[in-house]
Amino acid sequence: MVFKSPGDVLFNICSMPVYTYGVIIAFSCFVGVLVSYAVYKHYNPDEQYERVWDFAAWLLIFGIIGARLYYCALNPVYYSQNPLAVLNFREGGLSIHGGIIFGILVLIYFGIRYKLGVFKLLDAFACGTVLAQSIGRWGNFFNSEAFGLPTELPWKLYIPLQNRPPDYIGFSYFHPTFLYESILDIFIFFMLLYLMKYFAKRINGVVFFSYLVMYSVVRFFIEGLRIDSALNISGVPIARIISLCLFAVGVCGLIFLFVKKEYRTR
Repeated sequence: MVFKSPGDVLFNICSMPVYTYGVIIAFSCFVGVLVSYAVYKHYNPDEQYERVWDFAAWLLIFGIIGARLYYCALNPVYYSQNPLAVLNFREGGLSIHGGIIFGILVLIYFGIRYKLGVFKLLDAFACGTVLAQSIGRWGNFFNSEAFGLPTELPWKLYIPLQNRPPDYIGFSYFHPTFLYESILDIFIFFMLLYLMKYFAKRINGVVFFSYLVMYSVVRFFIEGLRIDSALNISGVPIARIISLCLFAVGVCGLIFLFVKKEYRTR
């Protein structure tokens, strides 16, 4: 099966292009918040679950800002010379790691402010977030970006000449890493739903830290295939370094929760 983008423009309004990437990101954010709300409401029916809608817009705004600032920080030369380009969201350039970090901070703030239970919120939004990531990755497909090494496997992604890195200009087909991550994110989503069913009433925070662990593992190995890393440090993609850090946070968080639970039951 050969994947080939039909183009990055969905349609035009008065000669102004509406990009498929933007529509997909908007749709993925809506689905992510909707699923997060449903999960939180299901497991916390006696709490002020309607409050989630009060800060959902802020969460999306700061999540996108975080994703943009993180991406720009990884491209310091260009954005230091073109500072106003930071505000040009239409040119593309969002990083999920930045969105995750800012999103966590916003959830912590509103969880404390509305007394909703920080870990309860983080657990619910972990489920919605990873599903949104799975959908959002298809935006990369339409943009012909976020692809892997050249391949001649039965499943492969055709990349137009203008989108190929200079070192791979002679290759036409590449690993569809957007698809790999999308499928694995769906798997993580169902795993988190299972963990919610088992731990939601027992240990809050397990789902959130499990998300950090599982997604970090997926992203670490996906980055091993990708050839378009925004920044490398001593030859190592920054996304791999951040993934290792989030993995460590997730593991430490899980250890803390279970040790705390064991201590309380003694």
